Amino acid sequence: MANVPVELSRNIPCSLSRSRSQRYVTIVFILALFLLVAAILTKNSPAAAASNLASRLLSRSGSTFYFYPTTTTTTSSLETHIESPPNPQSNHSHVDSNITTTTASVVHNNTNSSSDGKAPNSRKTKIPPQLPKKHSDVNVNVPSPSPSPSRSSPSSPSPLSSPSTSPLSSSLHSPSPLSSPSTSPLSSPSPATSPSPAPAMEVERSKTDVVKDMKSCDIFDGNWVVDNGPPAYQPGSCAYVEEAFNCFENGRVEDNFLRYRWQPRRCQIPRLDGKEMLDMLRGKRLVFVGDSLNRNMWESLVCFLREFVMDKKTVFEISGRVDFKTQGFDAFRFEEYNCSVEFIRSPFLVEEWEFTDNKTGARKETLRLDQIEESKAFKYQHADVLIFNTAHWWTHPKTTEGKDYYQEGNRVYSKLQMTEAYTKALHTWSKWIDANIDANKTTVFFRGYSSSHFQGGQWNSGGSCEFETTPITNDSYLKPYPEIMNVLESVLGEMRTPVLYLNITRMTNYRKDAHPAIFRDAQNHRQPGMIQDCSHWCLPGVPDVWNQMLYALLLTTHHNPQYNSS
Repeated sequence: MANVPVELSRNIPCSLSRSRSQRYVTIVFILALFLLVAAILTKNSPAAAASNLASRLLSRSGSTFYFYPTTTTTTSSLETHIESPPNPQSNHSHVDSNITTTTASVVHNNTNSSSDGKAPNSRKTKIPPQLPKKHSDVNVNVPSPSPSPSRSSPSSPSPLSSPSTSPLSSSLHSPSPLSSPSTSPLSSPSPATSPSPAPAMEVERSKTDVVKDMKSCDIFDGNWVVDNGPPAYQPGSCAYVEEAFNCFENGRVEDNFLRYRWQPRRCQIPRLDGKEMLDMLRGKRLVFVGDSLNRNMWESLVCFLREFVMDKKTVFEISGRVDFKTQGFDAFRFEEYNCSVEFIRSPFLVEEWEFTDNKTGARKETLRLDQIEESKAFKYQHADVLIFNTAHWWTHPKTTEGKDYYQEGNRVYSKLQMTEAYTKALHTWSKWIDANIDANKTTVFFRGYSSSHFQGGQWNSGGSCEFETTPITNDSYLKPYPEIMNVLESVLGEMRTPVLYLNITRMTNYRKDAHPAIFRDAQNHRQPGMIQDCSHWCLPGVPDVWNQMLYALLLTTHHNPQYNSS
């Protein structure tokens, strides 16, 4: 073997000395032997091994070297390093497991904002309990997966999951699982088994699949499950929550009612992504029309969307509270997105009417079942998104008794059943919608009845819910489905204009624990006989979930063609 270089050197036709030629041949031979061994060890061709070696040598000196062998299918370690996509979770890998930052802190003196867009004088507020804070710039729409709760029969209890068995530990507005843990592109594996990151396209496909699933699923059929994640916005962080809904500022200390999220039985719902919803509303008007329960929902949405605006000064009230008291209109503008989120008070949707009795000369009040409330309708007719409701005012004594109150044309009914009157009013509303709303421009929603939970009487007769701290877990304790909601569903089914139905009746029926109760008033809630509020909801709270449903259904409309192409 040692004589091989010597024999080779004898055949070299050059004028080199024998000793020098032997030295060069030896170097070439050793190099060739080294490349052969390297090719065997790496299972690459000698050409690929040579390319890899040259690349490493030249990279040290700042040179660039490209070599694409045609005879190998194995990618070298250098090529893998160059071609692998960056990890989309590298900057936010802590979001699902260690959320410790927030853009909205608790307001002590409300110096940043107020109901009129100006900084009020130092307003004393109670410091609410600090809940886990939310990372407001999360762009990922798909969480770690988890199994859906099993479907229980209507007559069986509907248990709430304990924290240890909760399908998700994310926030109330976090998305639900999309796939099995082994296939979820954004699951959080252990470092030892960390898979290659999924491309952004795969994440978007998963979200598109969620939207497709929602189209064939009743997202309002489900259960409340324990979720110790953060609320949609921190208690006390939004100055736009009016006193009657601001339970923490009014003295409520217990916050367990914030630790639940809604889980549909047969599909998942995405988290309420404020940035994406603002993008969908860019240049548009979203208007709530109805009673104070719709106002409850309106304030919830304004407070949540505000969390996703960098400059809070660009969110301001268009009309002051004085205008609301006189005209029943209030609105907030999101200047950065050129959009507005508005509320128009119209508790019956049809016209409340006053006239003078010719016989007695007294002023009488009636409800015009055959006439839409025109003074309000022209304000919302050309909105891009409309959310209607009417229910609670129909349960008041005047409407339930129906004596000399309901009117059609010149006729005032001496007696008319409330359900029949409600049917007539909804038909008047539905005909107006069909005649005046362009379904290609405007998306129409109707929110169902929000359940009340008075015990021992009604709101004006000593009813209370003060000591309710947990939801109903047994379906047998739920109230019967309201007949007026059957009427509503029948009317909606007859309309030409498509109306998306926010059927929140059953999901709110469970939540006897989330009303303001005595915490509707900061000053007087300790007084004996104080009227309790077991109809509206604390904010943050249950209406945040209604807005999550609103967002989920908006994803299926023309407002978001990306997820509606199918």
